[in-house]
Amino acid sequence: MFENIVGHAEVKKVLSNAINNNSVLHSYLFIGEEGIGKKLLAKEFAKAILCTSDHDKPCDICKSCREFNTNNNANFSLINEEGSAIKIDQIRNMQNKIAEKPINSDYKIYLINDVELMTQEAQNCLLKTLEEPPEYIVIILVTSNENKVLNTIKSRCMKLYFNNLENKDVEKILKEQFNMNDVNEAFLNAVSGSVKKALLIKEKSSEYEQINKLFDIIDKENLVNFINSGSIIYENKDDIYNILDYINIILDSKMKTNPIDSYKYANCIFTVEEVKKRLRANSNYDMSIDYLLMNIWKEINSERSSRY
Repeated sequence: MFENIVGHAEVKKVLSNAINNNSVLHSYLFIGEEGIGKKLLAKEFAKAILCTSDHDKPCDICKSCREFNTNNNANFSLINEEGSAIKIDQIRNMQNKIAEKPINSDYKIYLINDVELMTQEAQNCLLKTLEEPPEYIVIILVTSNENKVLNTIKSRCMKLYFNNLENKDVEKILKEQFNMNDVNEAFLNAVSGSVKKALLIKEKSSEYEQINKLFDIIDKENLVNFINSGSIIYENKDDIYNILDYINIILDSKMKTNPIDSYKYANCIFTVEEVKKRLRANSNYDMSIDYLLMNIWKEINSERSSRY
């Protein structure tokens, strides 16, 4: 079952057994990095639960599967953020619909994507349903940051952890589904098992190429010129965490190819991680990038950095 989805063998086994043994639970929490297929598998799981065929599920033939594939299955609802959050009104609306029994099915399924975006009020509201769900309800929660999910919610769900996809799996998906035939090992390492990140980097290939060039000149330019050349980082605030991950990949690669100076690149990676922490703590963005570029330059050019 779920042969059309790449990777996640252990999770697929758990979900297949639940369906085959008629032991589907009321609530699941899918946990893993962004862009590795959690939502995709959640939807296939929902389709399989609702499938009415006696053969391998999901069959894609029965009325339920056909309706599911065209987003017209009345027993399945997908909840995404509105604006930048999943709000309490969305959960209240869901609860009103939950009170209505399923149509020609034993189940009604609700998939809430990016649960970490739920407001505190929305999470507390959802908790009421998780505590006493109707017998026909299955709720699937998907998150890339379980630390932002209330412990009381997590304790009422079966938690399934998704590992990052292997490079060969990402390559397979990119080639077969997105016609990306020019991926190399460096690119695959940069995306860290995330198809979503791969597509983002591909979409913004010119920006990421500028980042590559920036770090190619780090030991050739003075500090002022280096910081001025880093405008691409200052200008991409919305993509900064992906950019910082990409910078770490560059630094890691340079660390492996420059064993004598490997400690310098290792220290730079620590600087990148420190900047991530500062940004998550709502530190000033431009000052954080100043700190990033200045400290990385000084580390790599330690012999001459005392002049700056």
